[in-house]
Amino acid sequence: MALVKEIMGCSLTNKSPFLPSTNLKPITHNPNQLSVNPKRSIQTLVKAAISEDLAKLLKPEKAVTFTVRAVLTVRNNHQQDFKDTLLKKLDAFADQIGRNVVLNIHSIDVDPKTRVAKKSKDSVLKDWSQKTNVKSEKVNYTADILVDSSFGIPGAITIVNKHQKEFYLESVTIEGFACGPVYFPCKSWVQSTNDHPNPRVFFSNQPYLPHQTPAGLKILRENELRDLRGDGKGVRKLSDRIYDYDAYNDLGNPDRGSEFIRPILGGQRIPYPRRCRTGRLPSDTDILVESRVEKPFPLYVPRDERFEESKQITFAKSRLKAVLHNLLPSMVANISKKHDFKGFSQIESLYSDGLPLKFGLQDDILKKLRLPNLVSSQGGGLLKYDIPKILSKDKFAWLRDDEFARQALAGVNPVSIEKLKVFPPVSQLDPEIYGLQESALKEEHISGYLNGLTVQQAMEENKLFIIDHHDTYLPFLDRINALEGRKAYATRTIFYLNPSGTLKPVAIELSLPRNLKRVITPPVDATSNWTWLLAKAHVCCNDSGVHQLVNHWLRTHATMEPFILSAHRHLSAMHPIYKLLDPHMRYTLETNAIARQNLINADGVIEQGFTPGRYAMEISAAAYKNWRFDLEGLPADLIRRGMAIRDPSQPHGLKLLINDYPYASDGLLIWEAIQNWVQTYVTQYYPDPSLVSKDRELQAWYTESINVGHVDICHETWWPTLANPADLTAILTTIIWLASAQHAALNFGQYPYSGYIPNLPPLMRRLIPDETDPEYTSFFEDPQSYFLSALPSMLQSTKYMAVVDTLSTHSPDEEYIGERQQTDTWTGDAEMVEAFYMFSMEIKRIEEEIERRNRDTGLKNRCGAGVLPYELLAPSSQPGVTCRGVPNSVSI
Repeated sequence: MALVKEIMGCSLTNKSPFLPSTNLKPITHNPNQLSVNPKRSIQTLVKAAISEDLAKLLKPEKAVTFTVRAVLTVRNNHQQDFKDTLLKKLDAFADQIGRNVVLNIHSIDVDPKTRVAKKSKDSVLKDWSQKTNVKSEKVNYTADILVDSSFGIPGAITIVNKHQKEFYLESVTIEGFACGPVYFPCKSWVQSTNDHPNPRVFFSNQPYLPHQTPAGLKILRENELRDLRGDGKGVRKLSDRIYDYDAYNDLGNPDRGSEFIRPILGGQRIPYPRRCRTGRLPSDTDILVESRVEKPFPLYVPRDERFEESKQITFAKSRLKAVLHNLLPSMVANISKKHDFKGFSQIESLYSDGLPLKFGLQDDILKKLRLPNLVSSQGGGLLKYDIPKILSKDKFAWLRDDEFARQALAGVNPVSIEKLKVFPPVSQLDPEIYGLQESALKEEHISGYLNGLTVQQAMEENKLFIIDHHDTYLPFLDRINALEGRKAYATRTIFYLNPSGTLKPVAIELSLPRNLKRVITPPVDATSNWTWLLAKAHVCCNDSGVHQLVNHWLRTHATMEPFILSAHRHLSAMHPIYKLLDPHMRYTLETNAIARQNLINADGVIEQGFTPGRYAMEISAAAYKNWRFDLEGLPADLIRRGMAIRDPSQPHGLKLLINDYPYASDGLLIWEAIQNWVQTYVTQYYPDPSLVSKDRELQAWYTESINVGHVDICHETWWPTLANPADLTAILTTIIWLASAQHAALNFGQYPYSGYIPNLPPLMRRLIPDETDPEYTSFFEDPQSYFLSALPSMLQSTKYMAVVDTLSTHSPDEEYIGERQQTDTWTGDAEMVEAFYMFSMEIKRIEEEIERRNRDTGLKNRCGAGVLPYELLAPSSQPGVTCRGVPNSVSI
C-alpha cells in the first residue's frame, strides 16, 4: 500500500522513476478521427503507462513465509516405575521414526477468502528423543513453525501427542512474531492419541469475554467447553477431562453387607450438594448406589485435577503416618480396640518414646516404606508423633477454663460461637417430632459468675455468648448412643466476657432425648472438678464433630465443588473470571474424591474416629438445610452470629463485640484485601454494568452452580443475583474467601489442637454418671481412669492422630494467597499483573500486622504466658505441620 500511495501521489508533470524510459510519439491529427484534446491525450497515455507498470509491480505473488519458534516447557516425573521407563524409551525411539508431538498455531483472525481461521503448517518437536535422559525438573523442547506474513497474532495452539505416554505441559512460548513473545499457560496433561485422538487446544494468556472472542478463536472456544462438559454418559477413564455432576451415592458399599449401607446424599429426601460424576457402574446389590473403588486404586477426577508429583509424594508420606490403618493385623497382638490409656503420661509418651509395635518387618522393608522419621525399628518398632502445638508452651493449658474458652475464639473451630440473644436458649426443632425442648438453664445457674450483673443486663451489654450444638445432635442421639462404644449429649455452653477481653465458661447444658437435661457449672470441689472436666470433654467432642462435618467439610469442601465443576464447564480458559478463579480451584476435586474414598465413606476415618459413627454424614446433610451462600462471607457470618454489628466508622465497616477475637480480626484483614483485589479485577473487564448480564459464559456458570450443583435448594430466595459488577464482586469474594482463608482457619490447626486427644476428643465412650448410676462408684473411686476410659481408646486415638497429622500438612508445592504460578504471564493484561502485585504486597503487610498482634500483650487471647499465638490466618508457611499458612485453595 505504501508503494501505491507513493506512485499515485507523484505529480504528473514531474518525471517519476516508475515512468517508462521510451519517448512518447507525437500525436498527429486525423480528420477521420474524433477531435482529441492533445493535453488530455498525453495525460491519458501517461496514466495508462503508470497503470501498466503498477500492474506489473503489484502482480500477486506468494505470501512471504517466515519461521517462528515454539518453546514447550514439559515437567519431568522423577518417580517412574518400570512401565513408565519402558514407555519413555519407546517414545524416544518412535519419535525418531515419525510418531511425534505435532504443533499447530491458530491465528486470532480468519482468512477473508475462506472465512476459516488461519493456522500454521504442522510442525513437530525436533529434540524430544535427544532429551529423553534429561533429569531436570523441567525440560524445554522446541519446534520451528512456518507461517505466512499475513498470519496475524497467534491466539491458540493445538497439540497432537502421537507418543504412547502422556506428558505434562506447563507452558508454551512462541517467539518470532512482530507483536513479541506470546505466552500460553497450559498446566495440563496432553494425552496420547491412543486414548484421546482429538488435538488438545491451549489459548494464549490474553483474556477475552465471550463477545470479545476474536473470529479465529470462536469455534475453538466453543468446542473446548463442549468437550469439557461431555455428554453425561459412560464410565469415565482416568485420562478424561470431563466435568459433570452426581449425587453422593458412593459412600456406602452394600455389596459388603447391610452394615455398610448408607443413604444417598443429594435429592429430595436428603438434600446435599453435588459431587464430580465418575460414571462407575452400579453396585451388584443396589442399582442406585455406585460401585466402590477402594484404595490404593484412584477415584476418577478430571486428569488435570490430580495432585502433581510433589504433592503426591508429600501426601503419600503423610498417609504412611496413618500406618496403623494399614498395619492393623500386625498390631492386634499389641493393642486391642478396648485398650485404654493408663494415665496422661502414657499419652504424652506417644510424642517422646513412641508407640511400641510388633511390625514383624525387617529393617530393609521399613526403609522401602520410607518410614525412617516415623518408625524406628529399635525395641520392636516405634510409632512416634510430633508434639502438638497445644502442648508446646504449656502442657497443662488444656485443663484451664480460660484456654477452653480461648479456643472458641482462636482454636481450630472459631466459627461456632454466637452472641446469646435469648435466655434460656430456645430450640428450633419441630416439637411434634422431637417433643418440647425447654432448656434446663436457669438464671441461678450463671448469675454468680456475671460480676454482679443480671442475665438481662449481661445480654444487653453484650457480655454473654453461647456455643449451641443442641439442635445439631439431639435428633441423632438415640441412634448414636445405641452404637457400641459411643456416647454423646447435645450440648450448650454459656460464656461470660471478662473485662480483660477473655471469656470464661459459666455453664454447660447436657441434653439427652425425651427432655432429659442436666446443667453443670464450674467446680467447687474435687468431685465437681472431674464432673466439669468430663462436661467440657463432651462439649469439645460435640464441637469436634460440628467442626469436621459441618464447618470444615460441608462449608468449605462440599459446597464449593459445584462452583468448581461449573467453572470448568462454562468458563473458557481465556475468560478473565476463569483466570481469576483458577488458583482457588486447585486440587479441590482430588481432595474431595480422596475424602469420599477414605474419610467420609462407610467405615471410613470419620465414622471410626468420631462419635456420630455411621450417622456422621447424615448430620452433615441436616446442616446443609440451614446453609446459605449469601451468609458465608465473613462479614455476613459475623453479623448472623451476632459477633459483630455494622458500624461505618470502624475499619471494615464492622464493630466486633469481642475486640480480641483473633479469627475475626485477622480474617477481616484478608477479606478486605480479597474484596479490593476482586473489585479492581471485575471493574477492569466489566466497565459497563450491563456486560455482566450479557456475559453468557458467566451467567451459565452461576446458573448451573445453583440449579444443578445445588439443585436441592435452588428454589431458595436468598441466592444472590448476578446482574452487575457489584453482585459479581460479592460472589467471587465469598468463593475465594471460603477456598482460601476460611478453609485454612478450619483445617491447618487440626493436629496442633486435636493431636492431643484430651484437648479436643473426637469421640466419647461414656456419659457422666450421677450418684444414682451404677458407674458412679468407679468414677468416684478413680476419676482419672474413668475420664481416660471415656476418651477414645489407644488405637482409636493413634489412628485419628495420624490422619489429622496428614490433613494438617502443607506440601512443598503449596501456593499461598498472594502467590500464583507464572506470576508475570498468567494473564496478558499488564494492568492486572500489576494489580496482582499490589494485592501480594497487601497480603505481606497483613502478615506483618498479624505478627505484631501476636506480640501485643494486651491481646490476651493470642499473647500471654503459655498462650499460643494465633497464626492460622498468617498467609505464608513452610512445608509440614505448622499451624499457619493460607493456601489459595482447598488443597487438602
